Order: sequence, then structure tokens, then C-alpha cells
Amino acid sequence: CLPPIFAPDAKLLILGSLPGEQSLARQQYYAHPRNQFWKLLDSTFQSNLAQLGYGARLAVLKDLGIALWDVVAQADREGSIDGNLRSSLANDLPHLLQKLPRLNAVAFNGGTAFKMGMKNAQIFSHLEVVAMPSSSPANTIPFENKLEQWRTLQRYIG
Repeated sequence: CLPPIFAPDAKLLILGSLPGEQSLARQQYYAHPRNQFWKLLDSTFQSNLAQLGYGARLAVLKDLGIALWDVVAQADREGSIDGNLRSSLANDLPHLLQKLPRLNAVAFNGGTAFKMGMKNAQIFSHLEVVAMPSSSPANTIPFENKLEQWRTLQRYIG
């Protein structure tokens, strides 16, 4: 997986499942051109993330109080589809949470991330937990429907 992206004052942690092939190859979160993650955040937080280079995107995330990581550290998977994850090993989420004392909420990007992350539900007992529709191009829900749910994340960083 990729390393966590965070500043100690983060208020919202967004957890995906495991980066896809393009993201891993480029060593960038949500690098697939059809993944709607950056576009969803742009529309949710009135930012211009999609127009920025990757390093600048991460800086803006930190400024907004958003941390980013994945629930899976490594797994066997053919392709990039979450349904193909096998023999997965979890990331050390408790260790990351200790570094985020101002965290208000954890948002899971997609059902697989939610299902896998909640296997350790007790580590989130002091936080609000929300499951968001996946930003993946494999999730064919219309963008506006996804955005309606993603906009609920505004309340955690205000």
C-alpha cells in the first residue's frame, strides 16, 4: 500500500481499501483517471484539487484537515477490483489513530473498505464512522448521487 497522508491536526480520516494497479504503479492515491475521488472532494470542499499536481493535492488535503490511508496493507489481487482481494493483511490503523488526537470521524471510501475496516470496530468507538459510496469507476452510481453523500463530510472538518 501507500504511506498514510496526514497532519497531526487532521479532523477527518478517509480510508480506502487498497490502491489499484495504476495508483500503485504511480505511487499516488486515486491515480486512475476515471476514479472520481479528487472530483468528489473538489465539489465537497470547494477546492481545486483535480487541477493540481499530486504533491499540491496532498498539501491541500492536510490544510483542510483531511488524512488519507487504506485499511489493507497488502493482499493478493488480480487487477484492481476490490472483490478480487485475497489473503489481505490490515494496516496498523490503531497506530495511525494515536497520531491524530483531533480526529472527529472516519469515512470509508466504498463498501469493501467499510467491511474490512470495521473488523476492528472498537478502534473507532470514540469517532463517528461513515460509509461513503466508492469513488471507483467500477461503482456506476451517478456522480451527483455519490456527491450528495460525500458532501456530508463537510461537517467533520468545519
